[in-house]
Amino acid sequence: MDINNLEKNNSIELDNKISIQTQKNFLESTLGKTINTALDIGIRTILPDFIENEVINIKNNLFNYGLKDGISKTIDDAIDIGKSAIGIITGNFENVSQMQRAIQNGGLIDGISSLLDTVVDKVRQKGILKPSIAKTIKQGKNIILNNVENNIQKNFDNQYKSIDNVNNYIEQWRRSFKSKDFESMDNAYRKMEKQLKEIAPIEKIINNAKSVEILHELIKNNGRNFNLTDEQMNLAKNLI
Repeated sequence: MDINNLEKNNSIELDNKISIQTQKNFLESTLGKTINTALDIGIRTILPDFIENEVINIKNNLFNYGLKDGISKTIDDAIDIGKSAIGIITGNFENVSQMQRAIQNGGLIDGISSLLDTVVDKVRQKGILKPSIAKTIKQGKNIILNNVENNIQKNFDNQYKSIDNVNNYIEQWRRSFKSKDFESMDNAYRKMEKQLKEIAPIEKIINNAKSVEILHELIKNNGRNFNLTDEQMNLAKNLI
């Protein structure tokens, strides 16, 4: 990063707001994978005598006949309903706790339950799924839904841990910056970067990490020189 372009970079940072759609896309993708895994485990649990390929075929048929698209729509609806339920009419989630509360209040599990019934009936009626298997899946639905609920909880638990890690790495970077220890700074910075790939797009955290990134690159590309200008130091006011 060119130090002379700091003003431009600052402008980019200020304009780099986390959009509602960005957060929704993150939840759709993350929860979609979580639900997918839970469904896979649940189906295997209630059909223990089936071989691997048979379970895969059953799951693929359910997904191909509406389960995949239905999950995305159900998550999307749960986000909107949940936001309204907890009082977020417009604007972004400010933290992961709000995301979790919205999902809990948005009827996601009930939505997945209804969706599973609809898709299983549809695939059975088309003759793709044997009536006995369809019956077993519907009778064992609570096992599947418990897996879904538990996996979603684990996902949010991991989010809290990851965000704590990012905040800790930012704090480590801040202390190393104050002591002008670039090696320790760089170590904390690399850990922060890696952890950022795992966390939800929460504006405050992303902006703090972006400030660290800009300052880190300024110092690195300036020959590890900590003698920053007043303008450059203004960027660090919330970190030092």
